[in-house]
Amino acid sequence: MEFLGLGDNKVRRTYGALWFKIVILLVLCSVEGALSDSNYLIGLGSYDITGPAADVNMMGYANTEQIASGVHFRLRARTFIVAEPQGNRVAFVNLDACMASQLVKLKVVERLKARYGDLYTEKNVAISGIHTHAGPGGYLQYVVYIVTSLGFVRQSFDVLVDGIEKSIIQAHENLGPGSIFVNKGEILDAGVNRSPSAYLNNPASERSKYKYDVDKEMTLLKFVDDQWGPVGSFNWFATHGTSMSRTNSLISGDNKGAAARFMEDWFEETGSRSAYSGEVAADGIPRRVSNLFNDRRDNHHELLELAASFQSPPGKLATRTLSVARRVRGALRQADKPGFVSAFCQSNCGDVSPNVLGAFCTDTGLPCEFNHSTCGGKNELCYGRGPGYPDEFESTRMIGERQLRKAVDLFNKASEQLKGKVDYRHAYIDFSQLEVTLTKQGGGSKVVKTCPAAMGFGFAAGTTDGPGAFDFTQGDDKGNAFWRLVRNVLKTPGKEQVDCQNPKPILLDTGEMKEPYDWAPSILPIQIIRIGQLVILSVPGEFTTMAGRRLRDAVKTVLTSGSNGANVHVVIAGLTNTYSQYITTFEEYQVQRYEGASTLYGPHTLSAYIQEFKKLATALTSGKPVAPGPQPPDLLDKQISLLTPVVMDATPRGVSFGDCSSDVPQNSTFKRGHDMVTVTFWSACPRNDLMTEGTFALVEILHGKDTWVPAYDDDDFCLRFKWSRPSKLSTRSQATIEWRIPQSAAPGVYRIRHFGASKSLVGSIRHFTGSSSAFVVA
Repeated sequence: MEFLGLGDNKVRRTYGALWFKIVILLVLCSVEGALSDSNYLIGLGSYDITGPAADVNMMGYANTEQIASGVHFRLRARTFIVAEPQGNRVAFVNLDACMASQLVKLKVVERLKARYGDLYTEKNVAISGIHTHAGPGGYLQYVVYIVTSLGFVRQSFDVLVDGIEKSIIQAHENLGPGSIFVNKGEILDAGVNRSPSAYLNNPASERSKYKYDVDKEMTLLKFVDDQWGPVGSFNWFATHGTSMSRTNSLISGDNKGAAARFMEDWFEETGSRSAYSGEVAADGIPRRVSNLFNDRRDNHHELLELAASFQSPPGKLATRTLSVARRVRGALRQADKPGFVSAFCQSNCGDVSPNVLGAFCTDTGLPCEFNHSTCGGKNELCYGRGPGYPDEFESTRMIGERQLRKAVDLFNKASEQLKGKVDYRHAYIDFSQLEVTLTKQGGGSKVVKTCPAAMGFGFAAGTTDGPGAFDFTQGDDKGNAFWRLVRNVLKTPGKEQVDCQNPKPILLDTGEMKEPYDWAPSILPIQIIRIGQLVILSVPGEFTTMAGRRLRDAVKTVLTSGSNGANVHVVIAGLTNTYSQYITTFEEYQVQRYEGASTLYGPHTLSAYIQEFKKLATALTSGKPVAPGPQPPDLLDKQISLLTPVVMDATPRGVSFGDCSSDVPQNSTFKRGHDMVTVTFWSACPRNDLMTEGTFALVEILHGKDTWVPAYDDDDFCLRFKWSRPSKLSTRSQATIEWRIPQSAAPGVYRIRHFGASKSLVGSIRHFTGSSSAFVVA
């Protein structure tokens, strides 16, 4: 209908513009409503948990010769908190560590209760490990897990407790209205089954339901703050943290830690300003430093002259805060805006290896024997190969990048919003003597029991990710007389235990070994966390692929029996709240490969988990509480440590801490994407100061004529900090810093710096720093 005169164009234009503005406003309001239809409070946090980078055995491979001696990249605790505005809340912490520790969680919860009262307890806090095998050990409380680290390592323990607490505090302080979106997708090339012969022992009818013999699905959460927009993502995907080998000595988050680094850098430099394009550099590492500033000099001669004016100065004293202040990522964040937090969490990874090329014999190059993973009858020569073989760092990058690419894709496309209650259930269960009711095939039921913890002969054989020693083999259901004699020196298992664990031949009867204190856990936590239609099953061990599928299906059946359970996403968070090794299916247990031999509580362990988790799920759906169960022990006061302390550090006469002992050549020019720069400094033991939230190594680029800007630090994949001493008892040591120049680095003048702390004979700590001569990157 035309209600204005044709001649009244000015009025028409005025009304037209007004209606156009109203339409735009309505559209914007509808978009804003879609983006900020928040029904939760959300908060994310992250803190450095990098442990001692010297002298401490690494946790995972149980290789006594794998002693930390530097940093590949730093480890972090990453936390999300989700709360109903006037109701329940949950906190989930993902650690760049091999696994969670019962003792660590007990002490974290004690601190949280002191700070927040009953807001955060063992019931609504979950702490999960990514299962890197390249982090310092000694932080668990049971004997069997700290033998290779020479007992308890207080420094490893303290940095975890401190970092977890601080990441939770940070997430708590960042709480604000926001929304959570969930998305799922497959990654086909980041994991293979390392025990396929055990998997094949599962019923054919069950295996036929699945396309693959490992889970390929990643489940991702996208957190969107009403004020700041996207602030983080957490995902769950099953693959072992064993891209780094059993001979690696550099602290590393392995493939999942790398993926988290890459995604956080991707968002900070790309995602936050380009509608999350998902672009990643050709070398797999997001472009970051080249976008810091635009100060290009194309005259190579001018650059060389400029570099020549900065020769390596003597090492000098510094403050502890200088290392923190020079960190790269701190300068990238807006002071008033939370940093983007991305966590790549572990799932049912028990039989999933990232060494996707398969397992081969090191002597012949031929594939390992199928059933026992041996070469000529010996397991020591059978190793899995990652996609970057023979370069374990390249394999780590590639498996990390494959997870990154899928996570970015899921993040960009996430549209299903989580809505509904926040709730949780938690119970402690004594798995050493639990009665389990099983349904018989022909009808009826029978009652079986779990057993005190024990490890079989196949455990000592290791896996294709890290084979063991001596003459142990996977799939050994007999054992041998010699090792039984050795075992009996420690503890001879009784007939009841032997029968209960059958067909596992017991090598270590850990559940019945109590001197000097408990060798293995008996009381374990199980936990369910629900955020709308997402359900997280917190399990204290490594479920195999099929074991995880059975647990998820059993819980989902309970959850979907109600009226609102049709659209439920169930994920397993592995290695959570404590550690109790592996959980296989009953059929896989019969084969007694490594995973079955490491299933502590006997052949009915999985059935016990399913029974108890179904109870939690039933209580969750009905709104009823559950009995808390028996409290696990706190063994902190009983811990024994045989790791010698740092006595003192020294340098040769006339040399200062931080002096260059091997500098870059004069007038050096290095090529991006091709060359490596190596500098060595006189240093001191990294145990003197962990440089938490700081850095041991730093690459700086010259801005203008005299301003050095941090470019890369030891949180970067391309920079490696290696520490060494000439002998174990020597007071002298050196730090070698290697910078593999990425293609994305900005051309210019650079130098390398080292930060450290020395200890005097009387125990005083003095911080120092040193710099290399400048060089050109072209």
